[in-house]
Amino acid sequence: MEYIKVEGLDKPISRLMKGSDYFYHDSYEKAAANLDAFLAIGGNSIDSAHIYCGGQSEEVIGRYMQERGNRDQLVILTKGAHHDQNGPRVSEKDIRHDLTKSLERLQTDFIDLYALHRDDPNVPAGEVIEILNEYVTSGVVGAIGVSNWTWKRIQEANEYAAAHQLRGFTFSSPNLSLAKANEPFWTGCVSADEETCAWHEKEQFPLFSWSSQARGFFTGRFSPEVRDNADLVRVFYSDENWERLDRAKQLADSKNVTAIQIALAYVLNQPFPTCALIGAQSAEELRSCDEGSLIHLTKDELDWLDLTTEKLTKI
Repeated sequence: MEYIKVEGLDKPISRLMKGSDYFYHDSYEKAAANLDAFLAIGGNSIDSAHIYCGGQSEEVIGRYMQERGNRDQLVILTKGAHHDQNGPRVSEKDIRHDLTKSLERLQTDFIDLYALHRDDPNVPAGEVIEILNEYVTSGVVGAIGVSNWTWKRIQEANEYAAAHQLRGFTFSSPNLSLAKANEPFWTGCVSADEETCAWHEKEQFPLFSWSSQARGFFTGRFSPEVRDNADLVRVFYSDENWERLDRAKQLADSKNVTAIQIALAYVLNQPFPTCALIGAQSAEELRSCDEGSLIHLTKDELDWLDLTTEKLTKI
């Protein structure tokens, strides 16, 4: 397992981050077994959120840490301030509510990585920094970051932080995958485009990718004729993405791996620090992710996969 460092947190962070948006009380044993297996391969970072599974995701993680007595071994990323039926919730009141509830569910007094799940462009970025710095100063939160914020808003927030001697955002969690999104998955979601990736490279700013393997697009289960998954069709079906899939298969054959492992390697071989959120729920899926995380891709291979150069006409 490989690891990265994020400013504000002393612990190393495994580049594979275990997704938990299927952790329910009635399937606790499955979640605990999945976490045990993840730790066994060297993983230590777990992704959750205030809204996941109606709160059960955080509660299951809290129970697991209490039963195993391994809180200090883990890096917990959780998120708050997701919008509700009434609209955006990026306010001091809502952040305080969600963070307090997350601490209670997780049965901990410290969250390693805390992110705002959505943005509200009507709230000044500096105001958000002021709110979150209260929790950094009090020792409740280690590093602060965002999910589904644009790079311009992150830069605005960090410029304010620098000017006021405050802690800025030190990680971002948008979607980044070899398959490029035609439109957002859900309202307010952000996918890392070419401009976003260029900013991350320039700043060497860590990115934690959700849907890092494009929700199964590269598994081989999908083709232009298979249209039973409406969300996948809407977000990922395009001529360019079918070409990317074909190239991933070609490169996979040359390396004796699978196309979905190449898709994971694409995320983890970017020219800036990255982690990939994975949804592995079986030993086979976890093994695939573990092996895929160790595949090295050259810049030419990355460019060829992404259709940005024709330097390589054959792999």
